[in-house]
Amino acid sequence: MGLRAQLPVVGAVAAGGALGATARYAATLAWPTPAGAFPWTILTVNAAGCAFLGALMVFATETASPPHPLLRPFLGTGVCGGFTTFSTYTLDIQRLLAGGDAPRALLYLGGTAVAALAAVWAGVVAARAAGGRRPS
Repeated sequence: MGLRAQLPVVGAVAAGGALGATARYAATLAWPTPAGAFPWTILTVNAAGCAFLGALMVFATETASPPHPLLRPFLGTGVCGGFTTFSTYTLDIQRLLAGGDAPRALLYLGGTAVAALAAVWAGVVAARAAGGRRPS
C-alpha cells in the first residue's frame, strides 16, 4: 500500500487523536488532581476509554454490515488513543513514589490495570446487549 493510499487512514487517526487528547485535557481541567493526591481523573479517563474501545470493537466486528473502513482508525486508534494515556499514568505513579507514597502508587498501578480490563469487558457486554446478543 503506497503512501497516497495511507493518507486517509493517517488523517483519520490524526483527527481522532486531536479530539481524544482535547477531551482528556478538558477532563483534567474539569477535575484537576492536586499534588500528591490519588489521580482519579486519569484512572477514570483510562477506564472510560477502555470501555468505549470494548464497545467499539463489538460494533465494528460483530455487526451484519461492516463499518466504514476509517471508523476503527478514527475512533479506536485516534480518539481512544488520544483520550487514554499511558504516559500520564506512569508519570502519576512516579510522582506518588517520589512523594514517598508507595502504597498509593502500587494501588494506582494495579488498580488501573484491573479497572481497564473490567471496563473493556463491561463495554463488550453493554455493546452486545445493545445489539440484542447475549453477553458472553
